[in-house]
Amino acid sequence: MLHLARVKKKDLEGKVMLQLLAQQKAEYAWLMLSEENDVIWTNAADCTEGALVLVEISSTKQVQEVQDMAHWVLDIVKKYLSTGITPEFLQEEVQRAEQWRQSLTLQSQELGRRALEMEARRDQIQELEENLKHEKKKLELMEHQLKADIAGAQSEIPEAFS
Repeated sequence: MLHLARVKKKDLEGKVMLQLLAQQKAEYAWLMLSEENDVIWTNAADCTEGALVLVEISSTKQVQEVQDMAHWVLDIVKKYLSTGITPEFLQEEVQRAEQWRQSLTLQSQELGRRALEMEARRDQIQELEENLKHEKKKLELMEHQLKADIAGAQSEIPEAFS
């Protein structure tokens, strides 16, 4: 795992004490380490006190590689700073992304609310359809009853005059 470290001490035997400052979590994401006790000793004869270095550390806390940060810093300058990406620009982008997130959340909530309204309206329409079907059946029954009553009444009229 890649770490950013500062060379704290160099003893006469060539061993170097490195204070770990940050740990790489992803390609462009680093976690700042706050503990002053986070130090590691290694053999790195070409390091000078106070220098910042990149340190590859194994899962067993063994130093695998120590390299000067110059190439890494120059790569950052080339990729980001020469194109105008500044901390202020990044902060503005973070704020803009947060505004988009909030806007999308509000839109999602609004769509959810509308979906619930549509479902409620659909339920109301289905209930009205059922009521209309029921009323239609009642009216059809009443129509048949009236026709039967009229037919019965018409058949009784000629008998009354005969």
